[in-house]
Amino acid sequence: MSVTLSDVAQQAGVSIKTVSRVVNNQTDVSKPTRERVLQVIAALGYHPNALARGLAQQRSHTIAVVSFGLDRYGPSRFVVGVERETEELGYSLLLTLLRRSRPGQSDAILAHLSSRQVDGIIWQAPNVGDTQNWIRPERLAQLPPVVINGLPNPHVTTVSVDNHHGAHAAVQHLASQGWRRIGFLAGPAEFPMSIERRQGWCDGLTAYGLDPDPALMAEGEWTAQGGAAAMETLLARRPDVDAVFAFNDAMALGAMSVARRAGRRVGYDLGVIGFDDAPDAAFYEPPLSSVHQKIADLGREAVRALVRLIEAKLKGGSPPSPVLILSRPEVVVRRSSLRGVQ
Repeated sequence: MSVTLSDVAQQAGVSIKTVSRVVNNQTDVSKPTRERVLQVIAALGYHPNALARGLAQQRSHTIAVVSFGLDRYGPSRFVVGVERETEELGYSLLLTLLRRSRPGQSDAILAHLSSRQVDGIIWQAPNVGDTQNWIRPERLAQLPPVVINGLPNPHVTTVSVDNHHGAHAAVQHLASQGWRRIGFLAGPAEFPMSIERRQGWCDGLTAYGLDPDPALMAEGEWTAQGGAAAMETLLARRPDVDAVFAFNDAMALGAMSVARRAGRRVGYDLGVIGFDDAPDAAFYEPPLSSVHQKIADLGREAVRALVRLIEAKLKGGSPPSPVLILSRPEVVVRRSSLRGVQ
């Protein structure tokens, strides 16, 4: 039989309300009384009902994260950061996965999360289909505080990676090594991050006086297989390509495999750079240069931003204005992008 507040109160010789104040760490209890109640709680093995306690405090101590593509490095690392920060801040985490093509799924997910009375929502999903069409002032007003990971949005606090800057820096690095016909292995075109990195590739080439020829770009899925297929297309279209910027490290791995079969020596007569700087990038052969993004840290920052919104809501008053938290990635140079090092 479970121990109740009433049991603790009777054993400690205080009111149920006093026990509740101790459990909820309120200050209006004398030190001797608090210590006596805590001793009884320990002796009886009392465990507060988390749901009832949350309802009394008008919060569930639960943060929801809605994610997409956890089989990929970036999204999975983001969620790792979210999980670690929520645990450190004393919140539980409720994970929901989006599907790539399912009309109306966003509204269904939001309705479910509202019914679960989560304190806040982190929406980590691409701007594709209807997955972010719901982000409107009138809809946000019906929801708990929200932070998104995606393209900047004036209506909601956003954490994002500066994809344009990362791609631009990657191309500038390749050009500085003497590569001149720099291709781009793009992810699926409907995803905005693909568009951002493509524009960074174009602008990086233009800034160096090079031609961003559309024939130097090939599209593929965000996998090694997708990178291999895109590289085959690129080599068939432009056999004179002398360097490649890949949308992510997985695509770069596939591209390097195809290049070797075609008799091209990566890091000698073909430069390759990826994006993500996944832990195994340093163990490719040759080791892969990549654009490093602190994606787990961005997940932590999303939680901190959300908790600030949650606390502001509990205090009442006007909600804080939406802000953009932008992380600028950096190029990590290894042998794959250096010219003639083998």
